[in-house]
Amino acid sequence: MYIPFSNIDLQSRVWIYQANRNLTDEETGIITETLKASLDSWEAHGKKLTASGKIFEHRFAVIAVDERYELPSGCSIDTSTHWFKEIGQRMNIDFFDRSMAYLDENDEVQTIPVPKIKQAVADEVIQPYTTIFDNQVSTKAQWMKRWKIQASDSWLNRYFTEQTSS
Repeated sequence: MYIPFSNIDLQSRVWIYQANRNLTDEETGIITETLKASLDSWEAHGKKLTASGKIFEHRFAVIAVDERYELPSGCSIDTSTHWFKEIGQRMNIDFFDRSMAYLDENDEVQTIPVPKIKQAVADEVIQPYTTIFDNQVSTKAQWMKRWKIQASDSWLNRYFTEQTSS
């Protein structure tokens, strides 16, 4: 059963799918409507899941399940992954981009491939105060508090420490 993202419980489990490029307003609308329909009939072991989904920053699809009512199963999670593969194929979007996303000086989402992060810190593309996205958060509450964090408050801090000790 689909409910608006603002109404989903704070302890709901979340999954974040990062697109490999910015989504247009039209794409965001299509994906939003597709997600609403899919989430409305999403089930685990024949029981409806209380779920929500929304696009943020024209780049991230976030889905959530309120586990107080019904727990998602491995099969239901696989189903949600399949939705993003299918949508991505139809719209030429990779929702499985594993690059690190950050906000540039114009508050635009940019990405850096993981192997190039250390060099981006050395080149000061990523600085301690740069806002990065932590797509590993697991609940809506964590998403609200820790999805957007300063690079110095993340695992990247070790690279800033290396820089100052050199």
